[in-house]
Amino acid sequence: MKDTFKHKGLRQQLVNILKTKGITDTNVLNAIGKIPRHLFMDSSFLDHAYQDKAFPIAADQTISQPYTVAFQSELLQVKKGDKILEIGTGSGYQTAVLCELGAKVYSIERQQELFKKTSKFIPKLGYRAKKLIFGDGYKGLVDEAPFDSIIVTAGAPFVPKPLLSQLKIGGRLVIPVGDNVQIMTMFTRKGQKEFEQQEFGEFRFVPLLEDKN
Repeated sequence: MKDTFKHKGLRQQLVNILKTKGITDTNVLNAIGKIPRHLFMDSSFLDHAYQDKAFPIAADQTISQPYTVAFQSELLQVKKGDKILEIGTGSGYQTAVLCELGAKVYSIERQQELFKKTSKFIPKLGYRAKKLIFGDGYKGLVDEAPFDSIIVTAGAPFVPKPLLSQLKIGGRLVIPVGDNVQIMTMFTRKGQKEFEQQEFGEFRFVPLLEDKN
């Protein structure tokens, strides 16, 4: 669990790359500059930890590209104390970014192998999610709703209705929608049944699978 000056330097370079790609939220950039991404990865990929690329992790999943993590985090406009639901804990990297931004994070992972690994690992780095849950992200987390925002870190062929219904008025759902290529989409809840939808271009994600536990 080493984090060296070299790693810190590489992170700063990564932050500079994200700035050139248009990420402007200083809190998000600071979080990415602080979190040791190399510790979230398989040792065989350590040299690649601070490249702006996605890489394989356990259970045929990936750790998202830093730009994607930064882009989704920026769309959420996280304020300290925000209650955020994350669908797809994965390696826990996005979870750590949200914690670093001061959010109260509830995160659901459907891959048991990843869930076990990540729920032991994140606290070792000092990041405490409010709850890490093994389950089906399509259903959201009714018991803890409503949320200030919801982030989906896997490609969804459609927008799960339960997630929209679990947003606070004014809350945001950021979700990549589509089959092979996803369109990053944000829904802002304007009223009980009223949502504003915005699209932010194409991204590629591993699929969000339903009822696979």
